[in-house]
Amino acid sequence: MPELPEVETVRRGLAPVAERAEITRIELRRPDLRFPFGDEFVKKLEGRFITGMGRRAKYLLADIDNGQVLVMHLGMSGSFRIERDDDSTRSDNFALPKGIYEKHDHVVFHLKTSKGSTARIIYNDPRRFGFMTLIGRSEISEHPWFAEMGIEPTGNALDGLYLAKKFAGRSAPLKAALLNQKMIAGLGNIYVCEALWRAGLSPKRSAGTIVSKSGKPSKKCAELAIHIRDIISEAIEAGGSSLRDHRQTDGSLGYFQHSFAVYGHEGESCKKSGCSGKVHRITQSGRSTFYCTKCQK
Repeated sequence: MPELPEVETVRRGLAPVAERAEITRIELRRPDLRFPFGDEFVKKLEGRFITGMGRRAKYLLADIDNGQVLVMHLGMSGSFRIERDDDSTRSDNFALPKGIYEKHDHVVFHLKTSKGSTARIIYNDPRRFGFMTLIGRSEISEHPWFAEMGIEPTGNALDGLYLAKKFAGRSAPLKAALLNQKMIAGLGNIYVCEALWRAGLSPKRSAGTIVSKSGKPSKKCAELAIHIRDIISEAIEAGGSSLRDHRQTDGSLGYFQHSFAVYGHEGESCKKSGCSGKVHRITQSGRSTFYCTKCQK
């Protein structure tokens, strides 16, 4: 499943074409994805302008000039690509031949861009776990999908003090606590494994053990916050991680997976300097966790 860096990469790829563009026509090549589109979906979007492209956790948010927000989720295998008529950014320049895409092209947004050219944003989803829906901008913050979301892992608000406040007294494993979207929104399995390795913390360790008895963050707690922010930032700049289905909007691959220290490296030697341990894989809450049992305590 695409995680926050992949979704942010998609947002950055869509924004230059989508922002201030008019939606001239929408092709729905099926009546639903994970959920039905509904009778009003096309009617409320055709002829309207996209005023901004945003993101909240793993959701893409396209603000429309009628006060609606087009909320989009990539699910397990969803991706967008852009086809333009005014330059060389065409589907035949993508990393994969166009024919591989077309079978699962379910939604096509025909746009007139802010520069007056035409473009198409195409949503492809082989497994159809993604979805699109419209929510009023004034209703977003109270909507069940967003109302209880935690902070984003991309800014200075995520620090040792914040983690200490959330983790104090908690016996849940660190891995599970970090994946709790009510604490940190958008943080996913891959990057939690990598951040815990950098911090030298076991994913099985109780979250409350990195908080002092007074409720203040320990050194490890403060370091973990820094590593989370750093790894998310680095992954975004690398275009995300191309695992299975994820691709950028121009069809190219992200490359942060080449920087993984533990994720997917079961049985290999730990990459931490001076550590003689090996990477182990365990299952926590149905998800694979990769970590070094020697240097992560």
